[in-house]
Amino acid sequence: MLSERRLQVLRAIVQDYVGTEEPVGSKALTERHSLGVSPATVRNDMAALEDEGFIAQPHTSAGRIPTDKGYRLFVDKLAGVKPMTAPERRAIQNFLEGAVDLDDVVARTVRLLAQLTRQVAVVQYPSLTRSTVRHVELLSLAPARVMLVLITDTGRVEQRMVDCPAPFGEASLADLRARLNSRVAGRRFADVPKLVEDLPEAFDLEDRGTVSTVLSTLLETLVEENEERLMIGGTANLTRFGHDFPLTIRPVLEALEEQVVLLKLLGEAKDPGVTVRIGHENAHEGLNSTSVVSVGYGSGGEAVAKLGVVGPTRMDYPGTMGAVRAVARYVGQILAES
Repeated sequence: MLSERRLQVLRAIVQDYVGTEEPVGSKALTERHSLGVSPATVRNDMAALEDEGFIAQPHTSAGRIPTDKGYRLFVDKLAGVKPMTAPERRAIQNFLEGAVDLDDVVARTVRLLAQLTRQVAVVQYPSLTRSTVRHVELLSLAPARVMLVLITDTGRVEQRMVDCPAPFGEASLADLRARLNSRVAGRRFADVPKLVEDLPEAFDLEDRGTVSTVLSTLLETLVEENEERLMIGGTANLTRFGHDFPLTIRPVLEALEEQVVLLKLLGEAKDPGVTVRIGHENAHEGLNSTSVVSVGYGSGGEAVAKLGVVGPTRMDYPGTMGAVRAVARYVGQILAES
């Protein structure tokens, strides 16, 4: 275990390197930070930190910079999450509250995260598999044509056209709508098939075929794999950090174009806490020079999806973690109220 003083030296190195983009020397550390020891002692501490792989010397006679291992220790032990100021919180709330639907919520969240962190922002759409049914609407478009509208607790809206085997009257449609919602409203998607399996038997023989067709369309909508959607923004921010990436940012840009890679980066939505993956902890080779800060968001205290940012390992971790967590909290509130 590192001594408390060496932990403080590591914290100071990370803070200075993130702020100045320059390798950090012992003299600068003692001038900028109240470490309470001489430059010679700080030099000894830096040598010990280098021996243990927490910092590295990029050039001879230069200062030191943190390694992935050093950033990891900083995030785990030394970095508190920086809280947003009251004006920042109000700005986030006002910006997100103007959203008109789920697509707008996601688009605004991506823009906001990219602006707040000056990194690449990634937001996953709420997962259908973790959602509950808020309401099922059935609208008659023609004697034998119905529009089915499924509304989830996260504000997601799915629409399907249903061609019925026979004309279906308004009274029968209203009856089906009422019976359907009494069974499935507020229930998890996974529970719906069992809840509606005997519903056709409640209708007259001539209407059962249409009821079964509507239910089949509903169940198909529930199981479709369209929850694997995400939105990305702020890619141009990477160009500000060109020197933070070895050789070129091209591998990073190529990795960000692969949706599967991004979904794996964000991780499982069921883990709601802030997750930080640094450098080589990211399995995709193109992202070995980046860090990913992600967090779950959702309504009712349960994460239904993830959002996060991708940037160079030399990032403001406390500020980024604070911004990501604050935005996720407001998005969850908006989904709960929508």
